[in-house]
Amino acid sequence: MEIADSDSHRYADAYPCRLPVWWARTGEPGPHIEQEGVTGMLIILRIEKRFNRFERILAKVMRAPREVRRPLDRMNSMLWELCDGSRSFQEVCSAMDATFNEDIAPPVDRTASGIDALKSRNLMTFLSQPFTGKWSTSPGNTPIHQTLAEADERRGYDIEPRSESERTGIIGVGSDDPQDDQSL
Repeated sequence: MEIADSDSHRYADAYPCRLPVWWARTGEPGPHIEQEGVTGMLIILRIEKRFNRFERILAKVMRAPREVRRPLDRMNSMLWELCDGSRSFQEVCSAMDATFNEDIAPPVDRTASGIDALKSRNLMTFLSQPFTGKWSTSPGNTPIHQTLAEADERRGYDIEPRSESERTGIIGVGSDDPQDDQSL
């Protein structure tokens, strides 16, 4: 289905792709489209906190957590699952519109805003061509630049791969820097 303005948007013909971050699915499946890797479950991100010297002392005294757990809502969870680098921006907009209908109207602007919010937190990027596997987009993988403790099994995190790109982890060979030659 053709979405109005998706071909003229600044992200037209780009491929949104999540960057390396520990993530998992949780909860019961919600509304979603029947595509590989899309479950409709809620997504939770775990990100290591970076402290300066003073903050590290305060965190130790106050027993502050060493990580941030960022749960995503239903729409952003589905957006996260769709943005694996294999789908174009137009395909992501169409999938979001087909699932959430008028709740996401206008779909192009709302989808772009959601991706921009994730991009501003260094959780997503845009590629000029489909993702070739230069970094892992799989659930349950701690990025090489972070040190996270093992996930608490009692939380019920689902880190089971649901798509071919999630099962294979890192497919291609190349730089560990996701911002290299593929990014727009």
